[in-house]
Amino acid sequence: MAERFFKKEVQKLYLGEGQEFRGEGILAVTKALLQSGISYVAGYQGAPISHLMDVLTDANDILMELGVHFEHSASEATAAATLAASVNYPLRGAVTFKSTVGTNVASDALANLASSGVTGGALVIVGEDYGEGSSIMQERSHAFAMKSQMWLLDPRPNLPCIVKAVEQGFALSEATNTPVMLELRIRACHVHGRFLAKDNIRPKFTLKDAMENPVRDASRVVLPPGSFMHEQEKIQKRWPAAQKFIQEQKLNEFFAEGSQDFGIIMQGGMYNAAVRALELLGLSNAFGDSKIPLYVLNVTYPLVDAEVTKFCSNKRAVLMIEEGQPDFIEQNLHAILRRADLTAKIHGKDMLPMAGEYTAAVVTRGVHKFVQAYAPHLIDQQHLPSVVKPAATPDPLPVITNQVQPRPPSFCTGCPERPIFTALKLVERELGSHHIACDIGCHLFSILPPFNIGAHTMGYGLGWASAAAFNTPETDKRTISFMGDGGFWHNGLTSGVGNAVFNQTDSILVVVDNSYTAATGGQDILSSQAMNPIRTTRQSIADAVRGVGVKWVKTITRTYDVAGMRDVFREALTTKEKGPKVIVAQSECSLNQQRRLKPFIAKQIQEGRRMVREKFGVDADTCTGDHSCIRLSGCPSLTIAPNPDPLRKDPVAAVLESCVGCGLCGEVAHAARLCPSFFRAEIISNPSSLDRFKSMLRRAVIGFLQRRTDRRLAVITAGAE
Repeated sequence: MAERFFKKEVQKLYLGEGQEFRGEGILAVTKALLQSGISYVAGYQGAPISHLMDVLTDANDILMELGVHFEHSASEATAAATLAASVNYPLRGAVTFKSTVGTNVASDALANLASSGVTGGALVIVGEDYGEGSSIMQERSHAFAMKSQMWLLDPRPNLPCIVKAVEQGFALSEATNTPVMLELRIRACHVHGRFLAKDNIRPKFTLKDAMENPVRDASRVVLPPGSFMHEQEKIQKRWPAAQKFIQEQKLNEFFAEGSQDFGIIMQGGMYNAAVRALELLGLSNAFGDSKIPLYVLNVTYPLVDAEVTKFCSNKRAVLMIEEGQPDFIEQNLHAILRRADLTAKIHGKDMLPMAGEYTAAVVTRGVHKFVQAYAPHLIDQQHLPSVVKPAATPDPLPVITNQVQPRPPSFCTGCPERPIFTALKLVERELGSHHIACDIGCHLFSILPPFNIGAHTMGYGLGWASAAAFNTPETDKRTISFMGDGGFWHNGLTSGVGNAVFNQTDSILVVVDNSYTAATGGQDILSSQAMNPIRTTRQSIADAVRGVGVKWVKTITRTYDVAGMRDVFREALTTKEKGPKVIVAQSECSLNQQRRLKPFIAKQIQEGRRMVREKFGVDADTCTGDHSCIRLSGCPSLTIAPNPDPLRKDPVAAVLESCVGCGLCGEVAHAARLCPSFFRAEIISNPSSLDRFKSMLRRAVIGFLQRRTDRRLAVITAGAE
């Protein structure tokens, strides 16, 4: 199961020569792959290209019809290593994953691939997860391209340019015997547009041909002295071939040449923001008809010296719009111009921020500063956009900041991971605090209020490994590490569990098993419980850790049992048994559960079948206003409301309509011995005759008791008067 489904949209992949394709960026990428005659494609899900993997999954039948092999890779390294098929054979292949964390994982395979070189076109589609919408550390893919000398494409974010980049990326790879990276930012992945389609192509040389006619070339193996020859080949053969191909095929673009004696150079991915900035300043229209010369780098590595010198030769200055840091391209421009003895002044990070996402507002301010310095007469000073106008009044933002409360990311309503940390908080009340190592995934939200659990995170599946240094016999305290099921199968089984067994680590690992790689959209993994027709699922995490030597293994099949979770934590922390300890905490991801159940429930109700849904609430008369339930739960559906008792000022707890009936609030009240103010209600759709009779009987009994209470109160009130 995935966050999005593309069963209908993938039918557009059948469009042929001359037909118009309309859709999303990731669909356009898939269509371009099929038009390029690929033999295989693999990848690992991760924003912002998670949905590309979902598209490929839903298009698996179409891929099979064309003889294309598709795999969900175990990790980004697995995906990158798949491209080895293109080293010796004229097979076109593509892999995809998120950068930079995914590129970090794949770096070893990519380095060897780039050293070996390729015969068939090899394309690495990386989702550049940089900027305000990112969920990872802020780094760029550019460094990986430079490090391994892989060519880096950064196309203008519209569908025709993205499709051209995919097709030309394979051609560039084959012309230079070098793997190519295609960088797509978050917005480029999901931009909508149209382009003229071409026919899908079956590969002329197939995987079957390669397997039945194996080829071996020892010079392509990364082994000295071959590896030293590869480095010379990169510089003497591949680099010049790449620059020649880029120039001849006009992969980079020039606009409004000769219109001014200054200009702007930009990454292709920055084109839309730059044109918007020029439009706001009255220097372009919305269609990109610029009044200032533009040099758009759809290939950001390598730069073509001849194109750079041509653009800069008759200019006083150029502005380099390069998102992120370090300023790799700007430094490269300085080197090219100095070698060519050109006097054009290079501006970039002196007029634009060194770090951070280059939004339209940020680029507008930078372009305004540049044009103001070299041609202020081009800007209508009376009609400046608000982002560059001098502030006439004090900025009201500090006042707003004081009034608007921050809303940090949190677990979803009904999330089965929340009770795990509730239980841990309860145990720490008894046994004191412990060093807790985090991992990548939804469970990382535990570092935020109300749990405030966790000291660090080192990478996907590295939760237990990141606590390895604390394996000391000098204390009875044990560290607690967390790892998701996705991270476990990604690399946690070897780097975490295997490492702990090998080093006889006396600490605890909690594997949060919610049945999916939930943080990337809910894709299936080895331990998913759903049947997957094209993948193997239902593999046991507990069996896997026992298989590498863990003796102490406990499985909790319902994490909402807070008392049970608490008891297992206590046992793991206090047992005299030495060695690694693993707790597998299982409950299905609430979001995926709702995606699965809601359509089913709606259909059953429509068909007139009896359906029961649970909701929880708080008895305002019983609630003491202590709010321990909120501090120990953190559920978004659990909030506060005015106290109905005029004699009490503290607000009471309240349950919102968004409640999904997971029951955690009641479990917390029981495990923490809180007030019994929570109640459970059943909402019955299409009630039976028995349900109606029970409801009528309950109303009669409750009404009788309520009237009797009212009469007693009336007598008491009359006597007091």
